[in-house]
Amino acid sequence: MKQKIPFEFVLEELDRVHPRVRPMFGCYAIYVGEKLVLILRQRKDHTDDNGVWIATPREHHESLKKQFPCMRSIRLLGTVETVWQNIPVDEDDFEELVLKACELIRKGDARIGKIPKPKKKKKD
Repeated sequence: MKQKIPFEFVLEELDRVHPRVRPMFGCYAIYVGEKLVLILRQRKDHTDDNGVWIATPREHHESLKKQFPCMRSIRLLGTVETVWQNIPVDEDDFEELVLKACELIRKGDARIGKIPKPKKKKKD
């Protein structure tokens, strides 16, 4: 049985920017254009990291935290502040905050998204 994508409303919200979904680490990575913008995570392990992960460089964390006060680094990645910031699923206004993040992505907010490094080609 194929696993259901969590927080499907995200895909509806991003529909007009043609999001692409790829499975990644038991979660779902959302791409818009060449940028990886979000990861949707709803798993039974490390449940405090469930929610919507936003790809954002460290220099934008402070300004995004003004809009998303609950935003925090991913705990299972260790104590270092990472380019992944989580809007935790157990926040009271989770859906409202995620909709706001989707709006920023639709508007092309430069603070959200990263272009993944190209995969190395395997040698024969």
